[in-house]
Amino acid sequence: MRDEQVSFVGSLGQTIPAFVAVPDDSATAYPAVIVIHEIWGLDDHIKGVARRLAQEGYLALAPQLYVGEFEQAMRPERIMAGMQVMRSAPAEVQRDPRLLEQSLADRPADERAAIMTLVKVMSAETRKRFRDDLLGAVSYLEQRPDVDPDKIASLGFCMGGGLAVALATQASNLWKTVIFYGDHPPLEDVPAIHAQVLGLYGGTDARITDNVPAFSAAMAQAGRSFTSHVYPGAGHAFFNDSRPAAYHQEAAHDAWLKVKAFLAS
Repeated sequence: MRDEQVSFVGSLGQTIPAFVAVPDDSATAYPAVIVIHEIWGLDDHIKGVARRLAQEGYLALAPQLYVGEFEQAMRPERIMAGMQVMRSAPAEVQRDPRLLEQSLADRPADERAAIMTLVKVMSAETRKRFRDDLLGAVSYLEQRPDVDPDKIASLGFCMGGGLAVALATQASNLWKTVIFYGDHPPLEDVPAIHAQVLGLYGGTDARITDNVPAFSAAMAQAGRSFTSHVYPGAGHAFFNDSRPAAYHQEAAHDAWLKVKAFLAS
């Protein structure tokens, strides 16, 4: 296996860097997986997932979606600080960026800016931009001579899980999609999905998991392929072994077996 640092063009013409893990066999055209990071950005955990996929025979590309205005603001320590502030705010403040900004008036300017950038990243408008940026990753992989263009999949975690399936609503040639505890797209967009979809969820992650039945029903009504599994006792981010408070070893082990079987089927 070898690592590469590459880039592709995003939806606004910007350069998006990406980490690539390539299998070490001599295949002439690999199936490929776009590995989409969670809120923490392209960290060692996501690179580790890409390498694990390469060990299974897939060329894995993991983009860093935080470029431009997000590059400095979305550093892990700022994300953590911003999330702590968000979680401590009343629900009505969390939902209203104007009220949130007012509530931060007594905080240092750089901290205020970081928190408001986090709010912007979590907005529907920015998520759509990230989704469209990922179409550039699909195009990049289609043009690589060592990738089978008919077998390009998406796989993501949390924010990235939602983006993985959102990408499937835009890339009609996407082969398969794996959602790790991510939001589903607007249900009216479900008929545009042609990829087979696997969803893996934590039983105590109610904010995400409670919405799975509606997505499953919409997929069935549209005649689309969706398989899901909910792990009792596992919470959000149960697959992330770099975060001991969230990691659930048994669920993570079984989920990886399911991912391998799904991609290989």
